[in-house]
Amino acid sequence: MASQRSLITLANFFIYNPKIKCREGEEHKKIMFYQPSNVPLDVQTRHVGLCEGVVMFTENFNPDKPCQSMHTQKTRQLYLHPEEEFWIIMTVTIPYTEKVKEGKTYHEYHEDDVQDSVYLAVLKHAYQLFKLFMGTFTEIMNLHGVDQLKHRLNHFFSRYLSNLRLSSCDILEVHNGIQFLPLDKNTYLRIQCFINLVEASFSQIKYTAFLYNNQLVWSGLEQDDMRVLYKYLTTGLIPSSLDTELRETPKSASSHSGGSSHYGKFVVGPQNLLDPSAAANKVPVLHISKGDHVEELFLIIYRAMSATICLMVEGTQLPSLEWYKNIDSFLGPQLSTLASDIADQYATRKSSSSSSHEFKFVYFNQMNLAQKTTVHDRKTMAANINPETLRLIADINADFEKSDDAGETLMRTMSDYWVVGKKSDQREFYVVINQRNSNLIEINEEVKRLCASHFSNIFFLD
Repeated sequence: MASQRSLITLANFFIYNPKIKCREGEEHKKIMFYQPSNVPLDVQTRHVGLCEGVVMFTENFNPDKPCQSMHTQKTRQLYLHPEEEFWIIMTVTIPYTEKVKEGKTYHEYHEDDVQDSVYLAVLKHAYQLFKLFMGTFTEIMNLHGVDQLKHRLNHFFSRYLSNLRLSSCDILEVHNGIQFLPLDKNTYLRIQCFINLVEASFSQIKYTAFLYNNQLVWSGLEQDDMRVLYKYLTTGLIPSSLDTELRETPKSASSHSGGSSHYGKFVVGPQNLLDPSAAANKVPVLHISKGDHVEELFLIIYRAMSATICLMVEGTQLPSLEWYKNIDSFLGPQLSTLASDIADQYATRKSSSSSSHEFKFVYFNQMNLAQKTTVHDRKTMAANINPETLRLIADINADFEKSDDAGETLMRTMSDYWVVGKKSDQREFYVVINQRNSNLIEINEEVKRLCASHFSNIFFLD
């Protein structure tokens, strides 16, 4: 009897600089970071040496396109060359099933479970997140030296990698899109006016982002920076604060300089505005690229009910406690009111669109990074279709990436589900239909009907 299929796990993750000059026997100096840290140094060095050899060998075939992956029976190794002097390598295990044949136990490996496009996207996001919160590898090394770079890499990635859930990665990693909250014009304008008022009242605030229920409403950041920050907020920071939010009660007037009760609180920032040392609480620094220079801004996050506002603040020092108190008095009442009004509209919209569909879909717009999915649970983002079908969507996407032209693919799974992918004008649409007795022509007509009824205003394909 076959055993349960094993999970995809992280075998190793390391960063090295091949440009560092070292004598024979000192090749370990090229290693900037290696996880797991308990691997002997000589083994780490051999792994780095092998990757250097693979990179140099593959350059002979296409110097303009660096090596991206190496396949073996038991592992898949992904390569990223994010900066001129640095390489990042991630190795993941191939899932296997333990089987017995003629009294002997062996492992049957399922290499199709690990898709290059998905795990390269995971690797790229890891670098982009480090870059957003720490800066580039080159910048850190040039300004602070190699030892400080190693320290920062260890500080960031030792925590980040421990939270990776590689077995649940799918097409959403590839798109890395943003879920936007649809609002009526009046409510959207109220939010925009509110943000303008905040930035005008507190000149230190350079950029602002506004989210409701993990969906983006407004952002002053460039798209590439916002998509990285959005994923950080929605997959880590905001969910961690939701458990306590339901138990929240309005703050007493004694805890606010403004003397009014509201539901606002700092998610990132001082937790107790009555504590004089609260202003010294550490807050992250964002490194925002602007042309040929980098802006370093403090990230302060404030939340009221299900509304979250991210404040990116200029300055060489953390804001004072008085500044935080002023922000709290200003934001708390207004954000609480806004969140309540949005909740009413959100509930109405949700009830009107809650009818179950006979199909599940993933939609992505490359132009504005808008993403919609019913293939995943809205709160946990866990997939609600079988892994085979989910992998098929990523395979169709990988085929689309090989061409800039519009295209359409229709496939039938072993479980008799139909999976259809469409691409047009930088928009992608994948739909899973459970109609087992339908033929290709009927499914094609069904997809046209679905596009016309549900996506006529955002997706067009002849």
